[in-house]
Amino acid sequence: MDRRAFVVVLDAVGVGALPDAAEYGDAGTDTVGHLSEALGGLTLPTLQGLGLGSIIPVVGVPPADAPVLHGRLHPLGPGKDSTTGHWELMGVVAQADPPTYPEGFPPELLEELRAIAGRDFLLNRPYNGVQAIEDFGEEHLRTGKLILYTSADSVLQIAAHHDVLGEPELVALCERIRAHLMEPPHNVGRVIARPFTGEPGAFERTTGRRDISLPPPGRTYLTALREAGVPVHAVGKVNDLFAGVGIDEAHPGKTNAQSLAATEELIETLDRGLVFTNCVETDQVYGHRHDLEGFAGALERIDAAVAQWLPKLRDTDLLVLTADHGVDMTTPGSDHTREHAPLLARATGPGLAGRHDGPLADVGASVLKWLADAEEPELPGTPFV
Repeated sequence: MDRRAFVVVLDAVGVGALPDAAEYGDAGTDTVGHLSEALGGLTLPTLQGLGLGSIIPVVGVPPADAPVLHGRLHPLGPGKDSTTGHWELMGVVAQADPPTYPEGFPPELLEELRAIAGRDFLLNRPYNGVQAIEDFGEEHLRTGKLILYTSADSVLQIAAHHDVLGEPELVALCERIRAHLMEPPHNVGRVIARPFTGEPGAFERTTGRRDISLPPPGRTYLTALREAGVPVHAVGKVNDLFAGVGIDEAHPGKTNAQSLAATEELIETLDRGLVFTNCVETDQVYGHRHDLEGFAGALERIDAAVAQWLPKLRDTDLLVLTADHGVDMTTPGSDHTREHAPLLARATGPGLAGRHDGPLADVGASVLKWLADAEEPELPGTPFV
């Protein structure tokens, strides 16, 4: 019988600091736990029933009476970035931290970027993305200089108003920069196009963001699935994070509403294969802006969507809910935090229950086992199915 698997990444929904979090300045972080404490409780009945409150204490989300397989997952490699988090879920472990730029991009690289762009740049230092366009958008409109910034993660971000550089042109520029920055020492994890619109004092980022990642540096569980004849569907920014490698078809997901709707449609129509979904707004829209109420609201909408999915799943379906890193909004700064990812895994037929803690790569190993009855001894991860 044809089998299906749905892996849904709740971006930045971390569940407690990793043992080495202090090395990243993230000691004691706990995105979900601290969020629930700060708001006096969360209302997530579907995730509660699956076992979210059985993983860690969550105010308002008590332990489930009969939780599905649940636990915490950890990366095997360094970093706290979306790219490395998603890669690790599918068996790719980065051997070293990708380059970061706490002082901004160095003069020699800046000159190369100017030559590629044919324009000068503003800002050039770590900065909150929304604040960047608020603080530099008017000068950008007046001078035509592009807004260049980074963060604690390995990213190079360029923001441009659509009246200065249209969205297709901005994406094309970022693709040229990506092609130029493929090798050390400046093999930055992601080059990100950040288009925006509006007037000074009322600038708004559009949904045209584009993340252009390095391709995975090695074999993944996605490529193993494709070689086994199992179709792989990516929803949201998953396709970008893997540079399309190992993916048969990409589906839109610029917003959570799009990602959740696309996933539900695939639940209703897909015959077989993997659906690998990212729900971006907990990170991009709410987490980095320290919008606790918005973050909780996004979780509530995800909870409601999962409630709609569960009756539509077959006995031969595997559903995995997890994350890639944290973004504890109760701590100073607006960057990702080095945290465990939650694991909630449900399969009606054989039934999955109990506690499972392990590496992120256990997700990819389990998907390959579930869909192709195969294992990849050279990749990290142990199936929990």
